[in-house]
Amino acid sequence: MTRKPEFPCCGLILPCRALKNAAAIMFLLLSATGCATLPDTDALIARHAGQAARFENASGPLSAKRSAAILAELKRKSGDIDILEKQIALEQAIVGSPLILGNKITLLQNGAAIYAAMFAAIRQARDHINLESYIIEDDDIGREFADLLLEQQGRGVQVNVIYDSVGGINTPKAYFERLTQGGIEVLEFNPINPLAAKGRWLINNRDHRKLLIVDGRTAFIGGINISSVNSSGSGAGRSGKPRENKIPWRDTDLQIEGPVVGELQKLFMETWTKQHGKPLAAKEYFPELKAQGKDMVRAIGSTPDDPYSLIYLTLISAIGNAEKQVQLTHAYFVPDPQLLKSLIDAAGRGVAVTLILPSHSDSGLTFHAGRSHYSALLKAGVRIHERRGALLHSKTAMIDGVWSCLGSSNLDWRSFLDNDEINAVVLGREFARQMQTMFARDLEASEAIDAKTWERRSLILHFKEWGARLLQRLL
Repeated sequence: MTRKPEFPCCGLILPCRALKNAAAIMFLLLSATGCATLPDTDALIARHAGQAARFENASGPLSAKRSAAILAELKRKSGDIDILEKQIALEQAIVGSPLILGNKITLLQNGAAIYAAMFAAIRQARDHINLESYIIEDDDIGREFADLLLEQQGRGVQVNVIYDSVGGINTPKAYFERLTQGGIEVLEFNPINPLAAKGRWLINNRDHRKLLIVDGRTAFIGGINISSVNSSGSGAGRSGKPRENKIPWRDTDLQIEGPVVGELQKLFMETWTKQHGKPLAAKEYFPELKAQGKDMVRAIGSTPDDPYSLIYLTLISAIGNAEKQVQLTHAYFVPDPQLLKSLIDAAGRGVAVTLILPSHSDSGLTFHAGRSHYSALLKAGVRIHERRGALLHSKTAMIDGVWSCLGSSNLDWRSFLDNDEINAVVLGREFARQMQTMFARDLEASEAIDAKTWERRSLILHFKEWGARLLQRLL
């Protein structure tokens, strides 16, 4: 996520003008996080193991015979690697959402390309636009979004917007009032102000999703917020004051067309209902969707309302089933013991585990907390590289050249326990090759962390890592 100026003793990110309330909010955060725990992944995976893999297409569930034939063909093309059958069935049992055939997936990299694709889709809207974003800033990009959305609303296209109260804390209320006055339905997710809460006041539950759906047919998900920091121009610095954005941001999104868009639409609608939004205008939110391509996709949404993070358990199980390679590119890496163990165990059984992580970050605490785990990972044979020349904000995974995952979820405690997140799993070698190419480019722009050199780092870095690790549950 794009981190706001942070109060150094809590995971909630606050602007400078809100620091007078930081002590009270920190107390609430500590109270809220005290009861949330990560699941016993081994027990859950064992409980759901042994089911048969099933698939759906635009017409609905496929027969067991047809599903078995698709799986056999996948395994034939992929060298019969173990992750396929186990992971497809396990995700199906854990997540509940189907693996859907017939989608077209476009991999988008960095702000200019991602925003251009989003703007093009918005301009083509004819029925409705649903936008959900952790951060929507009142800057050049934010105002361009606002202008386009208002233009479409004026043409009769219904626009519905969800933004997070904490993520939007630096955005003037006038920005959202302008949208509302133009007829757009705007919903603030879990307001910071308890008097504005429509249900339970859940200060620690944040909507970290980034989701744009146009006409129920085209969707965008990934790591990018609506902010000029993702492109050239000016953005908000740590002080909350505008600054020239000289460091490029490295981010990744997916453009999705096809039947799985209906699953993403369901997740948007669930959030709207859970947050007590006004009844939506009657539009064709669930049009009949036909096959648009050959990609197999599963949409996965996680919220603290679930017994456990579906995204977290899916990733742990995928790493556990890996036979050849695990490639992770992540902006915020604060692994819990189970995730750490899954990476170390994978490396121990001969899997090539490679991490691309930031060389610098807009969240110092998160950066140093993640680095505090480097020694254990390097000792186990995990390869760690730090991305240079850009502020890494991507959240991607590719395993065994066939299983890919991309979305809003970070590899940190907040994403797994406290946030609403949304990811997509894409199955297939063709898309995985695109992910590998992207990974290779990032690897070329990264510096490998050498285990011996790392152990000789300064005492100051040791101290920063130790201090940040004490607070990792809040990050």
